[in-house]
Amino acid sequence: MPDALELRGDPPAVCTLCLHEGGRVIWSDESWRVVAVDDDDFPAFYRVISREHVAELSQLDAGRRARCLDLVCAIEAVLLDRLCPTKINLAALGNMVPHLHWHVIARFEWDSHFPEPIWGMRQRVVTPPARDRLSTHTAQLDNLLHSALDNVPDR
Repeated sequence: MPDALELRGDPPAVCTLCLHEGGRVIWSDESWRVVAVDDDDFPAFYRVISREHVAELSQLDAGRRARCLDLVCAIEAVLLDRLCPTKINLAALGNMVPHLHWHVIARFEWDSHFPEPIWGMRQRVVTPPARDRLSTHTAQLDNLLHSALDNVPDR
């Protein structure tokens, strides 16, 4: 498995996702890394991050675009199967960090911001804490995701 910060091309000196992993790496290959985001409100929050510094999905060739979406879908499928969330949020905004990355976030009616986006206004205090409310422990979830991502065919 390649080093988590090994990138192709010449990344700009100021890009956060070129300089830092962007979360706790749970899986990687030569083109992508998948990280778990440490967020107490959203314990099932993952990012799929390109190792190549590009800002937009359309800047990838067809095979790499397909691979990216296959990885996103593999994460979504595990989260749906294991957590039964109310909704999965997918986002590839890049307004603050113009480096291609997808957010994959399991959302629940009981979560702190639902139905607002995770970057919106808090709607409630969650007790017990969100991490304790998940039907699958996050370490087990990370392992399941790692296995699922290993089985995504390379294009």
